Amino acid sequence: MLDPLLSPTLELPQWQARLRPWSFADAPALVEYANNQRIAQNLRDTFPHPYTKQDAEFYLCLMADQQRDLHLAIEADGNAVGSIGVHFKTDVRRRSAEIGYWLGQPYWGRGLATAAVQLVSNYVFAHFDVCRLYAVVFESNPASARVLEKAGFELEALMRKSVVKDKGILNSLLYAKIKEE
Repeated sequence: MLDPLLSPTLELPQWQARLRPWSFADAPALVEYANNQRIAQNLRDTFPHPYTKQDAEFYLCLMADQQRDLHLAIEADGNAVGSIGVHFKTDVRRRSAEIGYWLGQPYWGRGLATAAVQLVSNYVFAHFDVCRLYAVVFESNPASARVLEKAGFELEALMRKSVVKDKGILNSLLYAKIKEE
């Protein structure tokens, strides 16, 4: 599905940041920024906590072999400080894709996540046969919901008791952005 365009470097000049492909050299920064319970509590259980060097190396190996989906490092101050990805769907959902992201805590509240979501959304709509991008956030994570809203996503549904996390059952929120044809 991916073509050579899919290893883009996308500039975020206002933040002196960019989105770029992951590199094995990112392992130390990945451990530094990903090893945070406040991040892990808002992501799927496949995102480990604590986040170790072995976890970073495993993830970077997966990214090196990635052929189908888009996974980019969010780079600021010369380091990979977060991640943004798009998972392209198949079959009857082949024109839909799911977007996900996380950002290191020192970079929260600066608009960087919103800018990254906007940039990737525009990129996907321009370069792929996708008419719908969506994201699911835990109801207990209003900051992430706000990122999506500021990036032009609209709340479509409250999914009651749809997530099991840390022995609790949570509601989640479904947001979507539709490509205007």
